[in-house]
Amino acid sequence: MIRVGFGISALAQGIQGNSLDGIGNYTNELLTQFSKHTDLSLIPFSFNTDIPKFDNWTPPQNPGVQLGKYSVNTAWSIATGANFIHSNSLTSQVDLVHATDHYVPKLHGTPLVATLMDAIPLSHPNWLRGELRSVKNFLWKRAANWADEVITISEYSKAELTKWAGIPESKISVIPLGVDARWFRAVSPLESLNVRTKYDLPETFFVSVGTLQPRKNIISTIQAHRSLPDSQRRKTPLIIIGRAGWKCDEVIKIIDQESAAGTIRWLKHVPEIDLLPVLNLASAMVFPTLAEGFGLPVLEAFAAQIPVITSNTTSLPEVAGDAAISVNPLDIEQIAQAMMSVLEDPALAAELRKRGHLRATQFTWQACAAETFKIYQRMIAHRHGA
Repeated sequence: MIRVGFGISALAQGIQGNSLDGIGNYTNELLTQFSKHTDLSLIPFSFNTDIPKFDNWTPPQNPGVQLGKYSVNTAWSIATGANFIHSNSLTSQVDLVHATDHYVPKLHGTPLVATLMDAIPLSHPNWLRGELRSVKNFLWKRAANWADEVITISEYSKAELTKWAGIPESKISVIPLGVDARWFRAVSPLESLNVRTKYDLPETFFVSVGTLQPRKNIISTIQAHRSLPDSQRRKTPLIIIGRAGWKCDEVIKIIDQESAAGTIRWLKHVPEIDLLPVLNLASAMVFPTLAEGFGLPVLEAFAAQIPVITSNTTSLPEVAGDAAISVNPLDIEQIAQAMMSVLEDPALAAELRKRGHLRATQFTWQACAAETFKIYQRMIAHRHGA
């Protein structure tokens, strides 16, 4: 039996806020898969938030360990060189620790693996919230190097973590994310009709999914749609799904202008139960993001069997393969041409749906968890000199 201290800070925060982000979802999916392991016991730990009750911890049931504020612990360890305050309450119970969510503790003497999705906080600090950003990045970089092993989600992210955080490539393993089975679910005609009616969706429309923030580059999608013939824009409007983030005032202003003209609609939040049928009805998803550690929305759209237009940069080529139309995310004309080609070439759209669906089946949470478990086994074996 391998006893793993399992970080759930981002997951707990998402549960409290009733909205899981990508890291929270990753943690939850691993938790679900690991609950099937009879030779693995998870002991949850968290920073900044209490540990919620879960039904799927592997037995024996463990209430978990709350380790206080992450910022205080990090400052203490950097200043003193000592382990995190009260960390012994966790390390005394486990064989190794997995920090799943960028909350990486200093635990000298205990094997530590950390999942780091990307290096975007370091490579593009201007895309993130500005409050104390330089201090946060300094602490993030120091903490990232406390891990004995690092898991990341693409070869692109591996290279970026080495470049910006100084983590040796030899310490980094690439384990892709998975696509949950719910995205492959067949949507019934009645469900489609109900969702189309609920959101007043036209027969054809483009969809954009993602928080309104600079990195998601919603502005390029809007500008590309604006450049289409006026009749086409009205027939096939752009439906934007995603909450307002930061540095998005200009985007919201344009959305308001276009909404009045009937060419763009901003649905903001769409409940998870409705998101798949909405995507399933779309003519294509347009996702010209500027940088992604992985780009899971592309695979989810593939599973929903809609054509995808996405960037030819960062991790996206790794994830999309030949199943999407790849574009320069800053080339408005190229994005617009891709949008028109999907509308005007039914054979192309059908081929993209076929390729995308096949591509999505190649990324599973079972495989992600299995490869992660191999990391645990290797770390334990190394600790015991095997």
